[in-house]
Amino acid sequence: MKLIILFILLIYGGPLLAGSCVGRFVNPITDICWKCIFPIRIAGIKVVGGEPDPKGAKGPLCACGTPIPRVGIPISFWEPARLVDVTRTPYCLVNMGGLQAASTGIKDRGHVSDDEGNGLKRSFYNVHWYVYPVLHIFEVLLDFVCLEKSSIDVAYLTELDPLWNDDEKSAILNPEGILFGNPIAQAACAADCVAASVHLPIDPLFWCNGCQGSLYPFSGTVNDHNGGVQASLLLAGRMMAKLHREGLLWGYMGEAGLCGKYFMPVIRKSQYRTQMTYPRAQTFQCQPFGKTEVLWQGGREYPYQGEDFGYLIWRRRDCCLG
Repeated sequence: MKLIILFILLIYGGPLLAGSCVGRFVNPITDICWKCIFPIRIAGIKVVGGEPDPKGAKGPLCACGTPIPRVGIPISFWEPARLVDVTRTPYCLVNMGGLQAASTGIKDRGHVSDDEGNGLKRSFYNVHWYVYPVLHIFEVLLDFVCLEKSSIDVAYLTELDPLWNDDEKSAILNPEGILFGNPIAQAACAADCVAASVHLPIDPLFWCNGCQGSLYPFSGTVNDHNGGVQASLLLAGRMMAKLHREGLLWGYMGEAGLCGKYFMPVIRKSQYRTQMTYPRAQTFQCQPFGKTEVLWQGGREYPYQGEDFGYLIWRRRDCCLG
């Protein structure tokens, strides 16, 4: 069914295990905040209102293709496109119903612990990334040229990534991270936190995950753990930044995205929204990348079955419809 999962099973040679793995399949009817698809803009004009969104393509017309271009109308909307697990249990597929794909014993298990030096909590989680083009799969918008046409699949497991559990090795992907480990650069993240909480994140502050902390390093270690919701949002953001750097995530917004995806090695945070799916789904709310979790995290972390997390990632799309 999933080539990556099959590969894992061949390595470990074990059946699916229940163990300490928890989770729930995402119900597209009851677990998705469908109003998060708004606002919708056509030819640059907002025809359906919604949460704050970045400026899209301008002008009433667009053209794609050569030598004979296809002329159309710019349209902007938000597309539920990916799922993310943030889990302490290796190979625990939280958004796939809590399936345990393999057992590693205590190796690579996540944790939350106290740092004896300064009293701050530290944590480590693994992250799984799924392709989830739910609008296309469930034919919400029939034959819509702007939708991604693929199937649900497991695209990335950090358990198979030797850089995820090693902060030093992860610097291979982000050597510039050394420039942002100082108090001045980190203080700028406070401005990003405020901006994301009241409107949208500040894209030029690409090293900041708003109120959750720093996007560097691209690893699963959180050195300032303020709670499971904060830590899981931070690691979901790091995963997105990491996949952009690896060329596995692309740009879809703005004038450059009208005719298709384009290379975006540095993440533009305003292209994304997050929505919790597990342990308790945000059915009427999603939030910009880096917005404070303080106002909505109540009751969304609790012992045993509420210490792993799942998120739906919404992606801004600008497309030439015609």
